[in-house]
This record gives sequence, C-alpha cells and structure tokens, in this order.
Amino acid sequence: YRKLNEITIKDSYPLLRIDDTLGALNGSQWFSTLDLKSGYWQVEIQSEDKEKPAFTTGQGLWQFKRLQKANLKLSPKKCRFFRKEVSYLGHIISADGVKTDPEKTKAVVDWPRPETVHDLRSFLGLCTYYRRFVKNLSAIERPLHKLTEARSNFNWTEECEKSFNSLKQALITSPVLTYPRTDKEFILDTDASNEGIGAVLSQRIGIGECVIAYFSKSLGKPERNYCVTRKELLAIVKSIEHFHHYLYGRKFLLRTDHASLRWLLNFREPEGQIARWIQRLQEYDFEIQHRKGTSHGNADALSRRPCQESCKHCTNAEKKFGMETDISVNVLTTEDAWSSSEVQKAQLEDPAIRPTLERKLNSEDRPSWQEIAPESPATKRYWALWYSLHL
Repeated sequence: YRKLNEITIKDSYPLLRIDDTLGALNGSQWFSTLDLKSGYWQVEIQSEDKEKPAFTTGQGLWQFKRLQKANLKLSPKKCRFFRKEVSYLGHIISADGVKTDPEKTKAVVDWPRPETVHDLRSFLGLCTYYRRFVKNLSAIERPLHKLTEARSNFNWTEECEKSFNSLKQALITSPVLTYPRTDKEFILDTDASNEGIGAVLSQRIGIGECVIAYFSKSLGKPERNYCVTRKELLAIVKSIEHFHHYLYGRKFLLRTDHASLRWLLNFREPEGQIARWIQRLQEYDFEIQHRKGTSHGNADALSRRPCQESCKHCTNAEKKFGMETDISVNVLTTEDAWSSSEVQKAQLEDPAIRPTLERKLNSEDRPSWQEIAPESPATKRYWALWYSLHL
C-alpha cells in the first residue's frame, strides 16, 4: 500500500490527552477495557474506496468488507470486564484513583546503568511519562540531564548514580493520585529553587487535601540568574500553564511561600518580562494566599541561597506597596456579562462548534465517523469529546 499511502490525504485530528481521559473517571466504581481484534482492519472506509486497499490471494483479488452497523469484533483474551481495578495506558485505575502500573515501571527498575547519552535519554524519556506521579522529578533528574547537554562529557559520577537510583525508587513508591472533581476548588502550590521550579495540584476531599498531579521543571542557565521573586513568579506562570486544562475557566486557590507575590500582580507599571507574565495571568481567575515555608513542604523542592542580584522591579514594588495585603486576581470580563442564550447564539455561529451543538440541542445520538469525516479537524475534536460535553 506504499503508493496508495503516498497519495492519501491524511485525515488527522488531535487525540485526547491521557490526563483528560483519566480525569473523566471520577466517580467510577467498575471498569472495563476493550481491545479490538485486528484493529486496523476495522477502520471505517467509504464504500467507493473499498477497491483501493484490495489484496491478492490464490483465489484472486479480494476486498475487505466493513462489518455492518459497526459490528466490531473484540479480542476476548485482551478484554477485561467489570473489574474493580484495570490496567490502562501504563496506569492502574480504580475507584481510589490512578497509580503507575508495576509491569511498566519494572522496565525502569530493571534498567541497567546507561553507558551512552542515547541510553540515558531513553531512560529519562520513560521516566518522564510518569512525571505527574513524582514530586520534584526535575530536581531528582538534574545530574542526569547535565550529562545529555551538547558540550558535556559522559562522565558517570557518584551523584549520577544516586540520581539514577532515586528515580527508580520514586517510581516504584509513587502515590495513588486522586481523580479531579469539578465540584471542588483546585489548590495550586508553587515553589522555586536555584535549580528548578515545582508545583502540586490538589483538592480538599473529605478531611484532607488529595494530590491530583505533580509538576516540575529544571531552570535553564539564564533562568538560574533570576532573582528569587522572579523565579517564584516564573514558577506560578509555568505551573498554571501546565495545568491549564484543569484551571482555565474556574476560580482556584494559588498558594506560595513568597510573600512578595501578594502585591506583585498589583504593580502599576511593570516592564518587559514581568509585564508579559502578569498579562498572561490575567486570563485566569484565582486568589493568592501566602503560606509560610514551614507549611509549604508539599511544593518546596530544594534549599535556597539568598538572591545574588537585586531586581529593580521587585525592589521598587516592595518599597511602594509593602507586603501587608492579600489580593484576589479575577479574570477580565466585559461590563455586561454574556447570558446563556447569547453564548449559545455565538456558538451556533461558530462553524467548528455548530455541527456538534445542533445535534446536542436536538437530543440526537452521536454521529458516525462517516458523517463527521468531511468536517474540520476542530469539529472532529468536539466529536471525540461528545460524551464529555454538556449543555
């Protein structure tokens, strides 16, 4: 089929994020996983195109026949029905939450010590797949990432060995993460150090706070030269962007152990980078709360040293505003908020949303792929989210 593939117009659209599929399981008690038998042979093909993927046998030229009415065939040996716990995309999911699959992390635990940069990058890539389960992953990986830098000699030190073993241990002892709940407020704890930034996304469920996901990122050389306040603000910006799919459009609580950030977002004349960051944060609706460092251990990654250089923006703002008042940052809106009918009217005028919305309004069933195939990639994205969309 090589020649046929070369002239075939690719019908691509974005797949669902793993975070989205796992997050949609909140409240589930019983789980089933299905595996199609010879899945590629069950892909829907237009009737007029069936001759193109025909194949030769001893009895002549044969065509695949699409099973009528989506009568797809499953592979029983690979299916799991009505289980309290199942394996899914390298994760174990249950009513309690999601955790790493021991069968998958075993590959990490049994990984031999890397001898080349290529081997090391393969190992780090596998670890990164489970980054949401490991607190301060970037800090643990830091010595190993230094070995992958372009001008670095591959010199395996005692520090690298410690980092290598710590990563393995972190993966086999990773916690069970809670499914996000849309009826609960999200809490984002952020922190920065001289080497990296980190965050913890959680929610208050029952009598305590339950972790939904971790985030961490190593700092580049220019970023390591930032003053403490600028690093802390960078941690906020990057963490909020990372958890955008959870936080956008909802009010959430942002906690930081750096008191200066309570007034920084009210700075009247920010310049350059600070101004761009503050403008970026205006898209979100959150309340800032200062949390003393002794109570901020869930996000506090590494020990700090005093800032090595002064920052005029931070210094001027400290003198002008002090650090006494907590602030709340709200998303920017127009003077007259849109009504539900106005929002619906605007969505019906949107060519990407309209095909899905009209069917939802008419209480129709999900359209078949054949019906949706001529639509735009954006419309296909809404089609993929059909069962998650509500009026």
